[in-house]
Amino acid sequence: MLVFRRGVRDARCTPCLSVHSVGDMAKPSFLFVCMGNICRSPTVEAVARVEFARSGLAVDVASAGTEDYHVGHGADPRAIARAQARGYPLAAHRARQVAPDDFTRWDHLLVMDRANERALRNVAPVGQRDRIALFLQFAGVPGTPELPDPYYGSHADFEHALDLACAGIAALARRLTGS
Repeated sequence: MLVFRRGVRDARCTPCLSVHSVGDMAKPSFLFVCMGNICRSPTVEAVARVEFARSGLAVDVASAGTEDYHVGHGADPRAIARAQARGYPLAAHRARQVAPDDFTRWDHLLVMDRANERALRNVAPVGQRDRIALFLQFAGVPGTPELPDPYYGSHADFEHALDLACAGIAALARRLTGS
């Protein structure tokens, strides 16, 4: 169950913009969310930072977890190894839990799976639930709408998660640029 902890916040603050059309936003912002914020969501964040910069997109990104299991810890070493092998820096990441003000700070809270989508919707303030969506589905990646959790899996599962993160960010970049 998602329980907000005091003092665990991201210092970044962006104005709340319309969430109806990504293409119309001056500088959209995305919070990527998974369960513990040590595998999937920080990987997606790292890919987003690099690929959006390569595309010349001004986009604010961060990541968080619905649970507080790993707050303050670094990313999973398997996620770090896979991401860094492809040029996505992840070693400096520190896990944090979703905070109450994230629902107004970020234009979109993009979750990796339905379990985390339910967790966020259960605590989202009235009128803010429309900011929550499945990452791959929102980005427009065909096929599975969920990015599977590699935590209890093998190195191949982490590689697959990174592949899906790259596909999702590439699709989101295309959506943002209208190409």
